[in-house]
Amino acid sequence: MYKHILITTDGSELAAKGLDHGFQLAKSLGAEVSVVNVIVPLTGLAFEAVVESTAIDLYDQQAKEEAEKLEADTKKKAADIGLPINFVRVNYQFPAEAIIETAAKRGCDLIVMSSHGRRGLSRMILGSQTAEVLAESKLPVLVVR
Repeated sequence: MYKHILITTDGSELAAKGLDHGFQLAKSLGAEVSVVNVIVPLTGLAFEAVVESTAIDLYDQQAKEEAEKLEADTKKKAADIGLPINFVRVNYQFPAEAIIETAAKRGCDLIVMSSHGRRGLSRMILGSQTAEVLAESKLPVLVVR
């Protein structure tokens, strides 16, 4: 059925549900697993004019440290159930695009991701990377809530 599953994570408690579900699915299918974490850089000329470069450097350093910890924790969780994984860290302004592009580049045939299930105004204001991936992906997407 599925040979290579891409699982998304941002390190949140909700994303952990998606990881767990994706890991179990991959293990039961004997599928290869790639886990992607998208780091959104602080960019934009207007923003950079307001914020000092030291603040941007601090953000970049903290994002890198958090991503390294997330990678270590994710690899340990996978190893604990005997599942080898590839962890991919991507710096990209638009997470949904990064997820779809990563799945394509790695030859994945399923994307697993979590969703808060927001509706209406909260979804419009807060946005939904999951909804964007669902709308734009040519691959099947399994959404965990």
